[in-house]
Amino acid sequence: MTRSHSTVYQHSIDNPESFWQEAAEELHWYRKWDTVLDRSNPPFYRWFAGGLTNTCYNALDRHVDEGRGNELAVIFDSPVTGTKERYTYREFRDIVAQFAGALQSRGVRKGDRVIIYMPMIPEAVVAMLACARIGAIHSVVFGGFASHELAVRIDDCKPKVIISASCGIEHGKVVDYKRLLDFAIEMAHFKPEICIIRQREQLKAELNEERDLSWKQSLLGAEPAQCAPLEATDPLYILYTSGTTGQPKGIVRDNGGHMVALKWSMANVYNVQPGEVYWAASDVGWVVGHSYIVYAPLLHGCTTLIFEGKPVGTPDPGTFWRIVSEYNVSVLFTAPTAFRAIKKEDPEGRYIKNYDLSNFRTLFLAGERADPDTVKWAEQKLNVPVIDHWWQTETGWAIAANCQGIEPGPVKYGSASRAVPGYNVQIVNQEMEVLPTGQMGDIVIKLPLPPGTMMTLWKADNRFVENYMTHYPGYYQTSDAGYIDEDGYIHIMSRTDDIINVAGHRLSTGGIEAELSEHPDVAESAVIGVNDDLKGQIPLGFLVLNSGVDTPRSQIIRHVIEYVRENIGPVASFKNAVIVDRLPKTRSGKILRGTMKKIANGEPFDIPATIDDPAILEEIKTVLQSIGYATKKKT
Repeated sequence: MTRSHSTVYQHSIDNPESFWQEAAEELHWYRKWDTVLDRSNPPFYRWFAGGLTNTCYNALDRHVDEGRGNELAVIFDSPVTGTKERYTYREFRDIVAQFAGALQSRGVRKGDRVIIYMPMIPEAVVAMLACARIGAIHSVVFGGFASHELAVRIDDCKPKVIISASCGIEHGKVVDYKRLLDFAIEMAHFKPEICIIRQREQLKAELNEERDLSWKQSLLGAEPAQCAPLEATDPLYILYTSGTTGQPKGIVRDNGGHMVALKWSMANVYNVQPGEVYWAASDVGWVVGHSYIVYAPLLHGCTTLIFEGKPVGTPDPGTFWRIVSEYNVSVLFTAPTAFRAIKKEDPEGRYIKNYDLSNFRTLFLAGERADPDTVKWAEQKLNVPVIDHWWQTETGWAIAANCQGIEPGPVKYGSASRAVPGYNVQIVNQEMEVLPTGQMGDIVIKLPLPPGTMMTLWKADNRFVENYMTHYPGYYQTSDAGYIDEDGYIHIMSRTDDIINVAGHRLSTGGIEAELSEHPDVAESAVIGVNDDLKGQIPLGFLVLNSGVDTPRSQIIRHVIEYVRENIGPVASFKNAVIVDRLPKTRSGKILRGTMKKIANGEPFDIPATIDDPAILEEIKTVLQSIGYATKKKT
């Protein structure tokens, strides 16, 4: 019998202790908690205080001990190297246990930090789980991140060991990870004792005999490590938020609450059963990779996929469908950016027809607002539900979603659906007044946050309070803006700093982007607010077209301007749009609107450390200069 979403949700809000205790009973505990929710020191709430557990045991050993050791745990597929591997739960547990023993033999103990700087290969996941097994705190830095950014993170978390690889493969090029790592260590004030390097055939690294070990060398003589009983409130990992410059902002996740929330989400948000294949097409360097490549699928007993490739170009726009078909993927979770890239290269969906997708059940999108045009395209071509959902690095799992395992509601294009159980989401203005239905304001979440969300910032409790809890006391400030409609559906319109003020009217760039993306020739779009002497700000649109479009560009621009005027109104003052070949994005797929805005307004800007390809910024600048913007040079 399907449970009522409203009943489940209300239970989670009215009695969170009862709600999450029931979820926690599905996992293994060496010792049960003293209290489900410790409210003694707000806003530093603690879940399952007094409990002893181990995340790695629950993700691997528990399934082996329960007789599921021969079931498939991990699939590795690398079209860039032509590699395919499969691991059962027993095989993966044994590999993790041995590497955990290798870390212990090198002096790594509970509470020590370990930085993992690796491409999307199985050893990256092994390293994460090995740390969790012995109580070391891992901090995964996205592979190929610039040396300076890696050095900043080394100085902040002070790792005893850094685990890396000789190289990664990006855009068909071999990236020398070891060289980047060596430069980072040279720049950093803090020096790790040991670096463990996974040598890859594509590029063999030169090792520093005084500091470096190959992965194989590290395993010599290592005895498999047992799982260490850890406090539920002990840190599991530190994850630095993307785009961090200057003083880092390291999100800290705990062991107990994290595993309870993620396991619960697999059945209730994604409607996945143990034994099914679940694929999060992301990277372990981002929060999606932590939550839904590594921890959640394994905690729930699913098969997870490690994919080293891109949605297009490895080798074609059909690579996602090849993976889904070959491995019988039930649920796929990826970023809207990935689908916009596929749609741009294959607007008719011809590649989809080459594969059997009969086992594929649901597509989930998150990471950026899913524009209605992309959602509709995916629905039509795949003939499965396409679910936009909303969450953040700080929360670690979905704040809003159309929960497929509780009571799925209708899809509303442009909405991330209803608040997920555990999250008391409200819309407020600057005076902390709760706004009526349909009125746009700042999105906040009433404290306490549910389990699985961040505990604090690494060694920065004061910054945690200042950044997230001070502006709206008693609430977590999401820094997103939007509204809740009459059906309780949450509409995320933009980041609060992406709200533009046009002659006193607050407008969402996301709302304008939705109109631009309605044009059949537009693959994706971005809107920024540019300075205007008369109106303060006016919107400027950027359009990326589908492949093979022969419609005159001036006609496309005229049409999208008409769309905005008809559907949002003259108040938007939308009169300018430019067509570009591509948009600047982070490696996780987020469009760098803030940087584009600075370029357009002629303001000084830094090249973000997370950018996928810095050359795009010069292309954007040239286009903007051609229409009278970006008149000042970068400083």
